[in-house]
Amino acid sequence: QVQLVESGGRLVQAGGSLRLSCAASGRTFTRYTMGWFRQGPGKEREFVAAISQSGGYQNYGGSVKGRFTISRDNAKNTVLLQMNSLKPEDTAVYYCVADIATPQAMSVMTSPLYWGQGTQVTVSS
Repeated sequence: QVQLVESGGRLVQAGGSLRLSCAASGRTFTRYTMGWFRQGPGKEREFVAAISQSGGYQNYGGSVKGRFTISRDNAKNTVLLQMNSLKPEDTAVYYCVADIATPQAMSVMTSPLYWGQGTQVTVSS
């Protein structure tokens, strides 16, 4: 089992940058593809990004591609989401997730195995 704790969410102005962190517990971190989902006010849950177990492959949702970067540090059991050129429509609760699926498969999943509690990102115009 994996416990996930996100941090880093806050209020930021449009055009700004923010980095979210996810700390994972357990000794099996490298077994999992890690990712981020988000859910904005009145919106459906949306896939943001995923990264393979080794970190060598990343997959991004269309609305964030070219602006967001996902990375992981397997020595520290952490996953990062660097968000640049933020837009008001990026406002959402961001969730760190873990699953044994591939990053490609995670992009079409509705419910990965493990979820964090979420961190709020608000982008003001």
